[in-house]
Amino acid sequence: MMEERVREKRPLVHHITNEVVMNFSANGLLAFGGSPVMAKEREEVADIAGAADALVLNIGTLRSSDVETMIAAGKAANEKGIPILLDPVGAGASTFRKNAVRKITEELDVAVVKGNAGEIAALADIPLKVKGVDSEESGDSTDIALRASEKLNTCVVVTGATDIVAENGNYTMSSYGSPLLTQVTGSGCLLGTLIAACLTVEDEKEKAVLFAVEFYNKAAERAEANSHGPGSFAVSLLDELGGDV
Repeated sequence: MMEERVREKRPLVHHITNEVVMNFSANGLLAFGGSPVMAKEREEVADIAGAADALVLNIGTLRSSDVETMIAAGKAANEKGIPILLDPVGAGASTFRKNAVRKITEELDVAVVKGNAGEIAALADIPLKVKGVDSEESGDSTDIALRASEKLNTCVVVTGATDIVAENGNYTMSSYGSPLLTQVTGSGCLLGTLIAACLTVEDEKEKAVLFAVEFYNKAAERAEANSHGPGSFAVSLLDELGGDV
């Protein structure tokens, strides 16, 4: 199973990420079997990315200086041939964020872009109402995923009640998960981390992404059954990520 391959390899995943979610992402990756590093100083990111097995770029708490830092790390990752996961958090909330993502995707070869319907729609120039970093409308997630994948020329994941994985004009749907995921800050960001880890052990991107999505959401279903609300759910989710599918 892919999770066993991750645990055997223990991939080092470099994050330049949302400061709100660093701890949760790091603990979730550790539970899954990977090794996190959270380095975002401009002077060292190329070295760190060059030594890592995957790179996660997450714009949740983006500053202007972070864009060039992400690009520097991404170029080092591209030179080494390691996968980059881009999480365009809140891309539809401001022109600044949307332009930042556009610059990142123009200058880097990004393996996977993962986000909710509002975030991905913004990247495909599809009008969709958002509130902060959350999408207030679901839209046609399949159409959003396919159009964004074509525009960005990469694998795209649109998360929601049904997750859509799209690439090269094809798509796969998955409907596992728990509504409690929407009540825990960073749950979507952690999914991106797990996808990045799976990309380090599987060359077929769609296979790696779909496995990570379903493993994570099935773990969430088990965590919900063992919890009493969002707090205990978050703890139980970390426990379940160390298990099997």
